[in-house]
Amino acid sequence: MLQRIQTIFMFLAVLSAAALHFTAMDVELFGSTYIIAALSLLCVVLGVISIFSYKNRPRQILLNNISMLINALLTGLLLYWLLTLSGGMSFPEKGIELVFPLVALLCLFLANSYIRRDTRLVKSADRIR
Repeated sequence: MLQRIQTIFMFLAVLSAAALHFTAMDVELFGSTYIIAALSLLCVVLGVISIFSYKNRPRQILLNNISMLINALLTGLLLYWLLTLSGGMSFPEKGIELVFPLVALLCLFLANSYIRRDTRLVKSADRIR
């Protein structure tokens, strides 16, 4: 169902990936600015598909795990970018992009735990019948 707590966590992860997409337009990594934008857009698409596949809990968990893997990759790439960036900028301008994939990772982890909790609840209800 769409009104579950895991949907809220997945929606927050989608918002975080969308925010990363718009704030990371100046991130130039390996000579291209499109790497971070493409990966964050992929996270948004996976999140929306995961939100609307609420009837298939194993697919939701799989899509969330793929999105968590992409967010971990984004975290590593952004950390590499921050460490190789020259020191001419002030700190708040340099580090805001790294926060978004970390928030998305946390939200997706919490969403997966609530999806697993729902799966256990359904299995226990099936046992009673």
